[in-house]
Amino acid sequence: MARKSDRYKLNWQRMDPEAKWCLPAKKFTGVNSAVSFFWGIIFTVIFYGILFPFKRIAASPMIDMFFHGGPEQRSSIPYFTVFLTMWCLAFIVIKWKKLNVQKKALDYQLIPEDVKGFVLSSDNSAEILYNLEKNVYKANGFIVLNRVQKALTNLKNIGRVSDVSSLLNDLASTDEKYTESTYTMVKGIIWAIPISGFIGTVLGLSTAVGGFGTVLAEGGDLETLKNSLSGVTSGLSVAFETTLIALVAAMLVQLLLTFLMQKEEAFLDDCSGYCHKNVVEKLKMIDINDPWQE
Repeated sequence: MARKSDRYKLNWQRMDPEAKWCLPAKKFTGVNSAVSFFWGIIFTVIFYGILFPFKRIAASPMIDMFFHGGPEQRSSIPYFTVFLTMWCLAFIVIKWKKLNVQKKALDYQLIPEDVKGFVLSSDNSAEILYNLEKNVYKANGFIVLNRVQKALTNLKNIGRVSDVSSLLNDLASTDEKYTESTYTMVKGIIWAIPISGFIGTVLGLSTAVGGFGTVLAEGGDLETLKNSLSGVTSGLSVAFETTLIALVAAMLVQLLLTFLMQKEEAFLDDCSGYCHKNVVEKLKMIDINDPWQE
């Protein structure tokens, strides 16, 4: 037996990647920080689960630097850097899925195609709203349908055609500011990734140079100094590897985020185009309820 929710053409509750698992879902394309944090942990475990067998099979500097840097190092910075990277990737994946869900609303047919010369007014806006609520579950969960719903409600209650276009412009501006704010956290994490690498480098340099300084202070022989200097160069190599991991990770994540931001900006433009085509162009040019218009 089909569930009641199956009768909807669009169902935000069942389509949103957070809401469908009964998680606290942010509106529109916003990502819940706790959810992305959780998936960041899972991605990190998967990443190290893939690398660990190769580390056991054969020692490799390219693999060792993602762990503690080698047998002479015990730094936790690479783990922290990888986790921050995976947290960002989790954010990007979830947001990308939420954006794809939002795009599906652009295919919703607000005005029947078989109705030629349709003119939207305060008289028939209630019918359009009824059909929207009948076919879409939680229409206000979709950016474009939320705009349409509020615009038609305004038209139904107030009846002023001239207010609809202004309201849609205001809603578009509000949505743009909101979507921009949803990137604040991930931008902060991306900023922290190279910083973690620099911290690892400073700690590595401090350990390497400090060990060599101890040998000099103790007045060791030439052979001891040579061995200590070898340890310094090895420590410097590992120290700079932490920065290498962080910079490469930050660059890749930033490129992916920039691509996603461009996609979302294009989507917001499509939302404005949808509202113009399905609402603004269907309005009467003259508001019959406004006595000041001829």
